[in-house]
Amino acid sequence: MGEYEEIFRASVADRERFWLDAAGALDWHRAPSQALDDSRPPFYRWFPDGELNVCHNALDRHCGAGHGSRAALIHDSPVTGVKTTYTYDQLRDEVAVFAGVLRDAGVSAGDRVVIYMPMVPEAAVAMLACARLGAVHSVVFGGFAAKELAVRIDDASPAVVVSASCGIEGSRVIEYKPLLDQAIEMASHKPTCQIILQRRQAEAAMGPTDVDWAQACAAASPADPVTVRSTDPLYVLYTSGTTGKPKGVVRDSGGYATALAWSMTNVYDVGPGQTLFTASDVGWVVGHSYIVYAPLLAGATTVLYEGKPVGTPDAGQFWRVASEYGVRSMFTAPTAFRALKKEDPDGELARQYDLSSLKYLFLAGERLDPETYRWASELLDIPVIDHWWQTETGWPIVANPAGIELLPVKPGSPTKPLPGWDIQVLDGDGKQVPPGTNGAIVAKLPMPPGALPTLWNDDDRFVQSYMSAFDGYYLTGDGGYLDEDGYLFVMGRTDDVINVAGHRLSTGGMEEALAGHPDVAECAVIGVADEMKGQVPRGFVVLKSGVDATRDGYEEQLRQELVQLVRDQVGAVASLKDVAVVAALPKTRSGKILRKSMRSIADGTDEPVPSTIDDASVLEALRPTLRKQ
Repeated sequence: MGEYEEIFRASVADRERFWLDAAGALDWHRAPSQALDDSRPPFYRWFPDGELNVCHNALDRHCGAGHGSRAALIHDSPVTGVKTTYTYDQLRDEVAVFAGVLRDAGVSAGDRVVIYMPMVPEAAVAMLACARLGAVHSVVFGGFAAKELAVRIDDASPAVVVSASCGIEGSRVIEYKPLLDQAIEMASHKPTCQIILQRRQAEAAMGPTDVDWAQACAAASPADPVTVRSTDPLYVLYTSGTTGKPKGVVRDSGGYATALAWSMTNVYDVGPGQTLFTASDVGWVVGHSYIVYAPLLAGATTVLYEGKPVGTPDAGQFWRVASEYGVRSMFTAPTAFRALKKEDPDGELARQYDLSSLKYLFLAGERLDPETYRWASELLDIPVIDHWWQTETGWPIVANPAGIELLPVKPGSPTKPLPGWDIQVLDGDGKQVPPGTNGAIVAKLPMPPGALPTLWNDDDRFVQSYMSAFDGYYLTGDGGYLDEDGYLFVMGRTDDVINVAGHRLSTGGMEEALAGHPDVAECAVIGVADEMKGQVPRGFVVLKSGVDATRDGYEEQLRQELVQLVRDQVGAVASLKDVAVVAALPKTRSGKILRKSMRSIADGTDEPVPSTIDDASVLEALRPTLRKQ
């Protein structure tokens, strides 16, 4: 039995001991005597009698242990040309002062603060300052539409909103203040004030309830950490809901901090003084967990990057960052690597940098297709680790645990469940399916520390959304299968399973086949309504940079090759005959392809476009192609 198996079995055999031991990695004001309160399922609570402060654990305890001069946060902004390093001492001092600003604005433990910021150090400072006071932050992705921001302000009812004058998306400067002003005007709830960080790229006009960040910090005195209960909320993070009203995922304090600290060592293999570069955004769960909280809890160095994988200015920026800061583990989304592969298919830019420090590449956020896995593996010659998790879970569910032992890789699988996660695949009747059989992926309750205990002010929706489909299980919303070795294969959202003439087929399998073509950079397959067969699949491919589809009938030849690939790998039953070559695929800002929106346009239902869309013009450009029958 390998080390992973031993640790996994220990987490199952004695859950109490396993998680109390893990909690020992933190400083507790009052150490917990009990790991799990399971008296009111499905509302489980972790370390119910424990008390701590997450900000103290992320900053003050490292300073107190003599590590204050160690680099805590590196801000690298190719879009502005600014690079700044904060030591643990410096970051603690900045956070303590801004916590004083919030305190002076009337914020106290339990109050909410909405943070609407770009990828600047002050975003992390604001989050940690809330944690320092025991306040509950709710980060809204900078640049979100005013209407969506207003909905979140009304749901969270913040005492204060923290924002910036602008953000920078590639070459575009987006002014935040007009959007924030519109949102507050639209919202029923009115915060007492807005604290605004002025950026030189576009300074904001200030109103009567606006407070200048720099001036407020100059006048404030530092605030000490406030002790809270382990079960008190640390933050609320909104994720899109099927009803149009966003769901406020609640994250507790002690359980989350315990899970993150455990995962840094055991999953990401990053410890004190080592560097994690997570190329995401603080508006997403990945940014919360692995840009801000987890690296600092571990005493590591985190890189906060303000830029894109490509175009700011080129597709070599990830490699520059990794080389410049001695990054040990890099974490980003598969879509970022598909962008790199499209722009630099031979990896020439990567070879311009010394990447000897880079030991692991972690990818998550969307299914990692085997072709992108192969490209990254061959380019970097290091373990490329696919792992799977969700906003709701807060940290990985399934991964190859680099800090324990690297298990054999099966391309297309994020490997095996991590300790604390009892992952099963069920059919429509709630029965476990045989290995290799597709079904609904679920987690047996209770979920481990770090997972959501409920939704903000909506216990009923929490139960209805996640706990009602199968009694005693959390419904992930993803479909896939476990193989005979216990490896999980996540094939996509359950609504990405299509029914072709009675055959239930995963669009993920068809995408895998299309992605295997040497000229394809990325692809999507959707199921479109069909009178005869119920649904038929339609494919959309983006070609690698330099491939000219218009040359002498190549586009038609390519379509035939792609259709044949799907026929060979999925079978004739897939009935994929329609493949379109397109310039780009519509995505969310976190890189997920908007398959549902594409499907609704193709079916003629035209549901509202999600607020999370990165560039609405891409979807509009695709609309005529989607609507053709």
